[in-house]
Amino acid sequence: MHRAVVPVATMLAIQVMISLSVLALSVMMPVVAQDLAIDPKLVGIFTAIIYGVAAVTALAAVAATVIAVIFIGAAQGPINPASAHVLAQRVPREWFGTVFSLKQTGVPIGFALAGLIFPFLLELVGWRGASLVAAAAAVLAALMVELLRSSLDAVVTAGRPSVGIWRSIRFVFAHRELRVLGLSAIVYVIAQHTFTFYLVTYLYEHCGLSIARAGLLLSVSQIVGTAVRLLSGGMGDRVPRMQLLGWTGIAMTLGCIAVGLLEPDTPFWLIGLAVVGYGAVVISWNGTSQAEFAHLSPPGEAAAVASVQTALAFSGAVFGPPIFALIASLVSYRMAFFAVAACVLVTAVWQIAAARRPQPA
Repeated sequence: MHRAVVPVATMLAIQVMISLSVLALSVMMPVVAQDLAIDPKLVGIFTAIIYGVAAVTALAAVAATVIAVIFIGAAQGPINPASAHVLAQRVPREWFGTVFSLKQTGVPIGFALAGLIFPFLLELVGWRGASLVAAAAAVLAALMVELLRSSLDAVVTAGRPSVGIWRSIRFVFAHRELRVLGLSAIVYVIAQHTFTFYLVTYLYEHCGLSIARAGLLLSVSQIVGTAVRLLSGGMGDRVPRMQLLGWTGIAMTLGCIAVGLLEPDTPFWLIGLAVVGYGAVVISWNGTSQAEFAHLSPPGEAAAVASVQTALAFSGAVFGPPIFALIASLVSYRMAFFAVAACVLVTAVWQIAAARRPQPA
């Protein structure tokens, strides 16, 4: 495990910076929308663009490396396949759940930082200045990671030649457990991203909270979710991960319903309880899912199989937020959250049932 310390720390730092950049617009959206005279619910469209690019670039490693320096969405694409390839060669399989979940804590940490920092920067330098600060921080992080690139690349290039992405896609959909995990990731990402990217706007528009208070709740939910994600990863090394993911989905369903039931006159402490409770579970699943993908991957093919999982998951982030926005605009936020809860419940039950079926001979 001592060989994995630097790679895990490096992947974690990259994940933090990318996640912070991705969430920046969502935290600032009420102010940005007012300045640009657009509907704040358009944040779902912007999120879809980011993850649409990410889903494509997850399947093209070399091309994504070039595009990633320009587009935030492209930066999302390579990180999970690259991390899977680096970590799978250095981490014992019995530690996959813990280590992959630790790496994935970069997402809630980055989101928590965004929720804390950007409301402050909005007051200090405006949303344009805040965006430039985020860009500068990302450049600084890239320069620091560059110092470690040669040692990490030495491990990557030692792997065997790529088997081709189409073979990996066929492998995932022919494998019963991976097929369930991959398709479930689409729905779980919809829940995760409609919560994360709409929370500040929802609390601001629907519940009447200030951006600062909404951002604080977002940050607290991500901090608590970080601990839950690590706990989930550790549990996944000791109990069947598919079953764990299914019961996580049941908890997500209850949390999603609770957030959807919030009213403008709901006490702040109750809003906080619902938001933090839902946030704690809705961001806890990804590391466990990635660990199981890596565990079930053929030797030397963790990156290729992980790229399929990433593309499937990010496809949920492409169409999920816009559909959520459409339901919220035409009906209500409550029905949008209830629709997400229904989809998650069906998916959770599917995973629990799949975990109980005997393995094929």
